[in-house]
Amino acid sequence: MRDIYINIVDGTPRKIVAIAKRYPSGHYVEPHEHRRGQLMTASEGIILLTTPEGAWLMPPERGMWIPPGTVHHVRMIGTVEMHSLYIEADAVPGMPATCQVVGLSSFMRALMAEALTCPLEYDLHGRDGALMDLILCEVGRMPALPLSLPYPAHEPLAARCQAFIAAPSIGETIDDWCTGLAMSRRTFTRLFRAQTGLSFANWRQQACLMAAMTKLVAGASVTAVAGELGYDNPAAFTSMFKRAFGAPPLTYLKLRANS
Repeated sequence: MRDIYINIVDGTPRKIVAIAKRYPSGHYVEPHEHRRGQLMTASEGIILLTTPEGAWLMPPERGMWIPPGTVHHVRMIGTVEMHSLYIEADAVPGMPATCQVVGLSSFMRALMAEALTCPLEYDLHGRDGALMDLILCEVGRMPALPLSLPYPAHEPLAARCQAFIAAPSIGETIDDWCTGLAMSRRTFTRLFRAQTGLSFANWRQQACLMAAMTKLVAGASVTAVAGELGYDNPAAFTSMFKRAFGAPPLTYLKLRANS
């Protein structure tokens, strides 16, 4: 079945192939890659995508760009209704060479939904072809969102990062990590930035944001999430979240407060 799916994605003679699929919570897709780039979104549930270089968390109604030839595996958090566009590598010049979580306008989401109604081998010169051409014009306009978490290649540091991801806390400091890794502060800060491209503070915040997003979509209250992540109070957590995403958590995720 998987081979049939890949044959459809890679073998259909069109610049875009649109496919929808529903997954149960906890479903895991084994490591794989596509000849085409993939833009996916979900109306519900969270998608956690992982590559050897890092992890990306896609909330509902946002998008995920996966470049052609990127080996990745995917885990569903909650039931996921996935909509995917598989796009030929040369169809949109200048697309990012690494995975990205992106913002999708209501217009772009509507275009993606409409693309799913088209036959796989749509008429290139009719309405369906014009729709796909419009999608190609809009794909390059998607803004990147801060929901990626690069992993270091340095093994002891990578192990420490993985332990942090399992139990993130905004209160952990550089000195805590230096002690655990038997490094000087100077050596640690240089190594961390060289390995991840981020400062320790920025990486820590990204990890906390990703953990928060997962918990909030699962139904946890802002108060509970703030406490679990080590914030002094919910207001401090909300302020951090708003700086990153431009809106408070419940507004951003369109969730009801349940505290």
